[in-house]
Amino acid sequence: MGIGGLILGIRCSRHSCSQLSLSHLSPHGPRRDSVRHMQGDRAIRCSCGSLRGVARAVSGSRGNRVVCHCDDCQSFAHFLGRANEILDAQGGTEIFQMSPARLEILTGADRLACMRLTPTGLVRWYAECCGTPIGNTLITQQVPFVGLILACVEPGAAAGSRDAVLGPVRVHVQIRFAKGDRAQLHGRDRGTLTVMLRFAAMILWACLRGEQKASPFFDPKTGQTRAIPRVLSEPELREVERRRDAA
Repeated sequence: MGIGGLILGIRCSRHSCSQLSLSHLSPHGPRRDSVRHMQGDRAIRCSCGSLRGVARAVSGSRGNRVVCHCDDCQSFAHFLGRANEILDAQGGTEIFQMSPARLEILTGADRLACMRLTPTGLVRWYAECCGTPIGNTLITQQVPFVGLILACVEPGAAAGSRDAVLGPVRVHVQIRFAKGDRAQLHGRDRGTLTVMLRFAAMILWACLRGEQKASPFFDPKTGQTRAIPRVLSEPELREVERRRDAA
């Protein structure tokens, strides 16, 4: 797991690491201020509607919007059986790197599940009810970040609202794993260093603010993941990779 990939929050499991942010779980259901969506808030929901939440006060200055083409992100999409909905034409997954303290699960927290492609890979979170991807984290809460997978973010009412709120895509990474016509991605991997520096600063600031324990993915008392990660067996992993490579 390369440190460059970790800082980018895009490369995955065996190769490097990833991205995102959620405010802590609300044990008593939605708070009144949770229902009022402020400017910059984005609703989170799984496709069947059982899990809902909100990414609060997000903006292009508070995170990085990136597209990861790595083989592990592609494998995750095929594991969920939703590659056509998650991946773009080049096999990219659109992600917003943010602090988990800005993400709140309002309903359906018991539907959160997670998996790892390998025993040392990223922890990949999804809604077990319908297989909607949520985001990627490390196995520890000590690094306060999550790569929020934008497939679970409801689009805004206005055209181009995602660009207006989250900013443009800053960089495409791991394009050597891209599918289809890679010529369309020429030059889009530029700006990697800038994104790495932004991400490092975001993590440092989140640590200084004590946001390590403000995550819906980890128990604040024990520091353990709220769900036990399912680690794929070798045969399961080979089958997922077969489907990925055949796509």
